Amino acid sequence: MIDIKKELSSEQHTLYIETIPEKKRVINKEKNIYEVTPKHKRYRVYIGRFFELKKGLHSVFNGLREASDKDYLELMINSGGGLVNEGQQFYNIMEEKFYKRTISYLDNKGYSMGALLFCMAEKRVIYPYSDLMFHTYSHGSHGKGGEVKTHVDHTAKKLQRFFYDLIVKKGFLTQKEFEKMLIGQDYWMDAKELCKRGIATHVISEGKELTAKEYLKKIKKQKKSKKQNIEEN
Repeated sequence: MIDIKKELSSEQHTLYIETIPEKKRVINKEKNIYEVTPKHKRYRVYIGRFFELKKGLHSVFNGLREASDKDYLELMINSGGGLVNEGQQFYNIMEEKFYKRTISYLDNKGYSMGALLFCMAEKRVIYPYSDLMFHTYSHGSHGKGGEVKTHVDHTAKKLQRFFYDLIVKKGFLTQKEFEKMLIGQDYWMDAKELCKRGIATHVISEGKELTAKEYLKKIKKQKKSKKQNIEEN
């Protein structure tokens, strides 16, 4: 039985903390050998827009920082993007408390910062009509001329490195595509493209979780079958 411990909300995001009891799987009954999954917690965050104006993210992040090294994080993403700074806060908490223990679900869109958050996880799950969009950041600055230039140069260097590490280092965009993105090119991707590029690792389709490779084989087979039916009719 899963125990839902508590719910914590910000203006745009909601965190559910669930306690999952110990599980035993029989390996060899005669020798009394079992595979044991210890009791742990699942931290599931429903992600909206990265644009907190009122309540802030303090309660959500405080709840996430209670996690142990046996717990894991699920990100349910349906986001049009927003402030990169808030997205980087999620990156920081993943590095600190959920390193290599994060699953992201593209339910149903991830644009801009939402796309980057999806890419942060080790396991990245989509649905047949999920879509994603990469583009460059927007930035504004004010003050004295020299201050503005220094601020813009510093921000550009930091954010370009952040985007590069999440997108290019993982092979999701080529260096040439990334350079085009920085000067204004948007990259829109559907489920098939997400699987081909390795951005999605798994797809939930018809009640089953398939690997990206299995899903591509499935839709190729469906396309071939549909073509044969048209030719026969």
